[in-house]
Amino acid sequence: MLDEVREKARAYQDDAVAFLRDIIAIPSTSTNEKAVVERIADEMRKVGLQDVHFAPNGCVLGRIGSGPITILYDSHIDTVGIGDPAAWPHDPFQGKVENGIVYGRGASDNKMAIATMVHGARILKELGLDGAFTLWIVGVVEEESCDGWAVGDLIKTGHIKPDYVVIGETTDLDIYRGHRGRCEIKVTVKGVSCHASAPERGNNALYKMARIISGIEQLNERLAYDEFLGKGTIVASYLESKTPSLNAVPDEAVLYIDRRLTVGESASSAMAEIKALPGAEEATVELLRYSDPSWTGYEKDVPKDYPTWVLPEEHPLVQAGAEAARNIRGTEPAISRWVFSTDGIATMGQLGIPTIGFGPGEEFYAHTVQDQVRIDDMVTAMAFYAVFPQILTNRVEGSR
Repeated sequence: MLDEVREKARAYQDDAVAFLRDIIAIPSTSTNEKAVVERIADEMRKVGLQDVHFAPNGCVLGRIGSGPITILYDSHIDTVGIGDPAAWPHDPFQGKVENGIVYGRGASDNKMAIATMVHGARILKELGLDGAFTLWIVGVVEEESCDGWAVGDLIKTGHIKPDYVVIGETTDLDIYRGHRGRCEIKVTVKGVSCHASAPERGNNALYKMARIISGIEQLNERLAYDEFLGKGTIVASYLESKTPSLNAVPDEAVLYIDRRLTVGESASSAMAEIKALPGAEEATVELLRYSDPSWTGYEKDVPKDYPTWVLPEEHPLVQAGAEAARNIRGTEPAISRWVFSTDGIATMGQLGIPTIGFGPGEEFYAHTVQDQVRIDDMVTAMAFYAVFPQILTNRVEGSR
């Protein structure tokens, strides 16, 4: 059976690459995914997925099987922007193929996942590998702007009820079982404006904020460390001020913070640490929220609080992933974790649904002008996505 799966994956290599190039060519920043989810729906129908449709929040879904064990394959299909077009060695929307690599925005993060999941399901269906499971493949919207909210919304509203989740974010064909959480924080300090020729008459909000920024830099050095996930981090990422003119003392400064949370840390503990910094006694510290309407007009208002999560290595889902990867790769996969954040913050971090990650490509290329994925890795991923559901089902049923 494994040889047949590998042969099918190699046979469908060109189809998967063509599909990936098509969706790379469609710009799809967060809230602007309409055209790309329509193209994905067409491909899902073409390869024989059932019940292909758009959820109210804008995600696109397709299904194989109707068994009692429900598996969700999660691939977000929005991307970050391209930045300076002149910095790209290739057209970011061409999907250029060169030396066995596909280049372009989203090639590694995360459109290669939906391309390989859809064609992996095609192999699964054609070889009759569908068994006692229901497999949902979901192209998730707005992950880049607020990871987890859209897939979490699908689950919380009862649109789908997965027992297990596989996230297609790039893992270099290894098995990932967690990552640090994060939160986005806003700090505001007030001052008193006056003419810049006599600054002693006012109270400079930027100077007040400078003390807090210095404290944040020092705080980063003493944050908690976890042996598996690594260290918590804090970054002052954006600063703005309000001033009547360039010849006046600013009366307000606003700082935005990216805080990565390791085991034992939370958004509330992170905010408390900031409030305790010298100079922050009178500052307002608040958690940012996300409310941009989806491409469908779907509205929400969610906190930018993304919990840390880790699935134990001995969990049957992790072991099933390792077995599938081992069988397809012919080598032992590493069991590791992401540095960045994924939809796992919702599926596992908020909802407690066992979650792992497996995907082609390397995390290093995400959000860069070298965004890319190896075609050979795509072939391996297709084969993995084809065999994994049956391997998981066998393990789950065998443990009952």
